[in-house]
Amino acid sequence: MATVDITSEQFASTIEDNDIVLVDFWAEWCGPCKQFGPTYSAVSEKHPDVVFSKVDTEAEQQLAAEAGISSIPTLMAFREKVLVFSQPGALNAQQLEQVVDAVKALDMDEVHAHVARSQAEAAVAANKQDGTQIPEF
Repeated sequence: MATVDITSEQFASTIEDNDIVLVDFWAEWCGPCKQFGPTYSAVSEKHPDVVFSKVDTEAEQQLAAEAGISSIPTLMAFREKVLVFSQPGALNAQQLEQVVDAVKALDMDEVHAHVARSQAEAAVAANKQDGTQIPEF
């Protein structure tokens, strides 16, 4: 599958409607982004079951800010709507293949359980700060 450009309007639905989504945050003026682009595109052809998307940080500045992008290129990987990988810097083809393989190999039941525990712990901590007493389980 070839890479697809996405905008802020398409970002959420792309993540929600696909099992695995990689997102390359880039800009035209960025040398490392230009070097990574052909690698990203070539690897995308080998994985038709994965959506390889690109976000132009110049055109989508609000989206880049919401995603916490402070350095480009930045690669993010989502699986079942969960951010499972985020790293700035250009990868070579072997490194990118390793990321794709690792994302595919994740035990998502375990990931979802970890996310649920983290959210519960954050809620308990927030409630302790505001004085609300919620029993811990």
